[in-house]
Amino acid sequence: MARKSALSTDKLKGLGADKLAQLVLEEAERNAGFRRQVKAALAGQTGPEAIAKLIDRRLSGLERAKSYIDWDKARAFRDDLRSLTGTITTELGTASPTLAMDRLLRFVATHEKVFERMDDSSGSIQDVYYQAISDACDLVEKLSSADADLLPDKIMAALGESSHGYLADLTRAVVPHLPKDTLTRWDADLKAAITERKAAEEKRKSDGWHYSMTSQWSEMRQSIATARGDLDLLIALEAKKHAHMQDTLGIATKLLEAGRTADALDWLRKPGQRAYGEPDDGLSPDQVRLEARILEAMDDRRAAQALRWRCFEARLSAETLREYLKNLPDFEDMEAEEKAHAIALNHASPETALQFFLDWPRLDRAAQVIVAHRHHWDGRDWHILPKIAGTMEHDHPLAAMILYRALLDDILTRARSKAYSHGAKYLAKLTLLAVDADPARPNGMTDHATYLAGLKKAHPRKAGFWGLVDSDKPNLSTSSAARRPVWVREER
Repeated sequence: MARKSALSTDKLKGLGADKLAQLVLEEAERNAGFRRQVKAALAGQTGPEAIAKLIDRRLSGLERAKSYIDWDKARAFRDDLRSLTGTITTELGTASPTLAMDRLLRFVATHEKVFERMDDSSGSIQDVYYQAISDACDLVEKLSSADADLLPDKIMAALGESSHGYLADLTRAVVPHLPKDTLTRWDADLKAAITERKAAEEKRKSDGWHYSMTSQWSEMRQSIATARGDLDLLIALEAKKHAHMQDTLGIATKLLEAGRTADALDWLRKPGQRAYGEPDDGLSPDQVRLEARILEAMDDRRAAQALRWRCFEARLSAETLREYLKNLPDFEDMEAEEKAHAIALNHASPETALQFFLDWPRLDRAAQVIVAHRHHWDGRDWHILPKIAGTMEHDHPLAAMILYRALLDDILTRARSKAYSHGAKYLAKLTLLAVDADPARPNGMTDHATYLAGLKKAHPRKAGFWGLVDSDKPNLSTSSAARRPVWVREER
């Protein structure tokens, strides 16, 4: 097949101005967003003010709109927003970064009204706003020093009372590119605003929970402190948060990087944020890896290694074990690895042990776990078991058979008719795997023929499933040159 010729600027120029103009005109008639981009490009010939005027008209419409956006119009609306931000950042941004930044801030400020008009559970509209915030980084670098100095006031005017979180996101994006004097002044303004707002909130009687902008303003101060390299201020602001909201790992990392190891260890061992469902036992793999680094920086290598090993025993973290083995003296790592594998094989949670051996990777040991706990696997884990079974098929057919049986049994037992096609596929795989898996069966596990007979006896009336099995039944023949049977479809 001949390759399609790729489009390029030079090739398009070869079409000539008339042909290109005709193509642009035709596409503009079909695509409203493209038509607006073309109009902006034409307006740009007379100066950035003309582009800004077109953008202002669209922003005004976005700010005034109140009608609900139905799901079938959400994609077109998203594309229209992308077209708008594209015009701001490319057409106007090239001509006048200052005017473009003003319009971009105005656009980001529309998010609250937009989210009131639609269901954005997919997050596609949020992505447009996040991209606009990312684009602000490029624009701020193009601003003059005078315009950059005015940016904090413009941001606060546009988004200073926004509760969605984009204010803090935008601040985090732009502060690395602002002058240090500007950051100092912005921090002072935020500090004063926080003090004033807290005083007003304390006087106001409240009958319950209410959102306070002070939390977002404090987060902005932390972004500014990071940009200024003011670690002490960053830590002081973090310490004012509730214990369960403190980013202890983040602060400890920064302290370690600054060489303040004792402070880093204190912060790391404080109660703070942790992953959902993670026990508060100090043995989270992320926390342990960081604490071990701190201990090594404090010349306490023995304690670091002991901590890594305790973490492995509790969590079976492959990454933690790798770090432990890497820091052992020569020739001791192989013995330690075998000891670790023995611990994993006897772990109380088969799922945890299986995941460890998949991550290591040791598929033979993973298969050993599957077979040893063959009655444990639940076909309701359809989002992970098929992939694992597929990994096992070639070298560990018995383990694959166990998982495919669990999946198929669940489908038929719960009469999941929408999954019957998957069930038929699993049964075909089981037929293939039986050639090698049946001889390796442990005591008490039925062979494939008996298993199939049991399925037919237990689920004789599931015609939808058996119809799929019988309608696409292949003929099985074996080849002496291949380890696996070869599927040969019958001529029809």
